[in-house]
Amino acid sequence: MTNFDLTPLYRTAIGFDRLADMLSNASRVDSGGYPPYNIESLGEDRYRITMAVAGFAEDDLDIVTERNTLTVSGSKGESEESSEGELLYRGIATRSFERRFQLADHVEVHGARLENGLLHIELKRELPEQMKPRKIEIGNGRLIDSEKKAKAA
Repeated sequence: MTNFDLTPLYRTAIGFDRLADMLSNASRVDSGGYPPYNIESLGEDRYRITMAVAGFAEDDLDIVTERNTLTVSGSKGESEESSEGELLYRGIATRSFERRFQLADHVEVHGARLENGLLHIELKRELPEQMKPRKIEIGNGRLIDSEKKAKAA
């Protein structure tokens, strides 16, 4: 495993304590191709992950978020065989899987739906009010409290 010296980055970045953890987690991510997925940007703060999960029902899939990590897993029981006859060839993969996605701060899952063998996961970034940019006025020789000024108006 390659170790990175992030000391120069910490000199100019404030509050990125999780950066080293994210880099080490990214190097451990399984790059397997199953199941295939797309990530779409639907606007400035909206995203969608679409995964091809043909053969899986809603009860076979789990979506969990924990500490900026979205985990999608699927498990199908081996006992589920076709009741109409003997299976001669299995081309539709139904093996268990687990996919992890690192989410940026303040990105939340807003819903998921299974449609035509595709799992759509809707994501939205919601910045708290105190994180949104605000203009700070510069007083002429005196200190201005912008919140008091806004309340007076």
